[in-house]
Amino acid sequence: MTDTNAATPVIQLDGVSKFFGGVVAVSDVTFSIGEGVTALLGPNGAGKSTVMRILCGLAAPSRGTVRLLGEDPRGPVEVFRHLGLVPQQEVVPEVLSAQEFVSFSAGLSKVKNADAAARRALGLVELDPDDSRPVRTYSQGMRQRVKVAAAVVHDPQILVLDEPLEGLDPRQRRSMIELFTDLGQEGRTVVVSSHVLDEVERLASRVLVMGKGRLLAEGDFHAIRELIDDRPHKLRVVTDKPRELASGLMADAGVVGVTLTRNTIVVDTNDVAAFRLSVAAVAKQTKARLIEVVPLDDDLESVFRYLVGSK
Repeated sequence: MTDTNAATPVIQLDGVSKFFGGVVAVSDVTFSIGEGVTALLGPNGAGKSTVMRILCGLAAPSRGTVRLLGEDPRGPVEVFRHLGLVPQQEVVPEVLSAQEFVSFSAGLSKVKNADAAARRALGLVELDPDDSRPVRTYSQGMRQRVKVAAAVVHDPQILVLDEPLEGLDPRQRRSMIELFTDLGQEGRTVVVSSHVLDEVERLASRVLVMGKGRLLAEGDFHAIRELIDDRPHKLRVVTDKPRELASGLMADAGVVGVTLTRNTIVVDTNDVAAFRLSVAAVAKQTKARLIEVVPLDDDLESVFRYLVGSK
């Protein structure tokens, strides 16, 4: 095994592609990941799950190479002792209790005192290890947390989490985000996939952006998000005096376009912060009532439309 303290990236993909018949699921993806939390960001169907399966060794790339701690993940079995996986699919044996399942997972990883380790892991995800109910009676959010407990029970260096917040309520999401952040700050490598921009913003500063099977961008989250600042932002303004307000807004230096439909104005602006101030001033001048001022493209899908369109 490669020394886990070496400077070599913990996870490295080089020119990886994956074909299913005539379908290209992943195309020429190259990236490296070190310690901390990295988010794999993309809409459904972007290829995130396929990339995660490949980097975990669950699927072989059609082209390219994959290294986990310097090793081929489909090579030495020992590499899996450093890996914890939360797949998107439901993989929890429903006849077992949470404690039984997580303890069994610990045993597979040769954890000493598996029962005690399982109790600790269930405590991390705020589940009761003494709950004897079978997992099949759990809610989706509870089953998801059981999967997370099973992934961390053997104290792995690498955690690969495919949509781990799916089905969790807002409080549980906050708790899981805090857990993943803490694990990253401890020096582990945590890879989390998501298609929800707000989750990614709270999870990680470094992101890998995927779309249509390609790696579209990578780097600091805020830099990626600012990509949409290279083009005008769109905002919807609803008012009781659309014509008067639209006329006043066209004189604003930051406004590059105005579209009027009934009581709704769609504004293109190069400076959202300045526009929010000016629209209030223009509304006051024209005696128009502002019913709604909502950004139309400050979201994940808009980032992807921009990125895909620019490639």
